[in-house]
Order: sequence, then structure tokens, then C-alpha cells
Amino acid sequence: MELSLATRTVGEHTVLEVGGEVDVYTAPRLRERLLELIDGGARHVVVDLGRVDFLDSTGLGVLVGALKRLRSAGGSFALVCDKEPLLKIFRITALDQVFPLHPTVDAAISADSAGAGA
Repeated sequence: MELSLATRTVGEHTVLEVGGEVDVYTAPRLRERLLELIDGGARHVVVDLGRVDFLDSTGLGVLVGALKRLRSAGGSFALVCDKEPLLKIFRITALDQVFPLHPTVDAAISADSAGAGA
């Protein structure tokens, strides 16, 4: 399956909507797009995994790399995921303790904005 990437802006947040499969073949495209956003000045990034059907360790590595890069730049990074198979991957790898996971884009933005104001 093909990977689809779409970007939109919601206030100060850049939302990257990801669809399809994120695996060893498509992860480089995701990495490239995240780096473009961060290098282009995005500091508050929300990755919406709502249309992702499959995520492997390569994809997880790309997400961890983007998280580290944004945190070192003083930014924030959150994931939107409500699919149980993907949530299970985050729990098994303990990455649910690393990433802010939210059921919707609105919830991710609200949580980040509340955290920034605190």
C-alpha cells in the first residue's frame, strides 16, 4: 500500500496527516517530510495516524527521531491515534510513555496548548 502525507496548519500547530502503511519502504518519505517541516520552522507538530493501517519498527524510529529533534529545538510533538492495533504497538514498546498520544487532533492541540501555558 502507498503512503499518503498531507499537511495543514491549525493555529500554531502543524498537523501531518499520514495514511497507508509506514514500513521500511515508506518510512524514509515520512522522515523526509517531518524534517522538511521542522527545518522549515514548525515547532508544534501533531502527527495524525488515523488513516495508518500498518506501522513497523522503522516507522517508530522515524517518529522517535522527530520527537527528539523537536524537543531539542524547544518544540512539541504529539501523535493522534485511536486504532487499537497501533496503540498496542506503542504499549508493547513502552513508547506510550514517551509520546503524548491523543484520540483526536483537537485533543492533541488542546493538551499541548494547556501544557505550554502552564
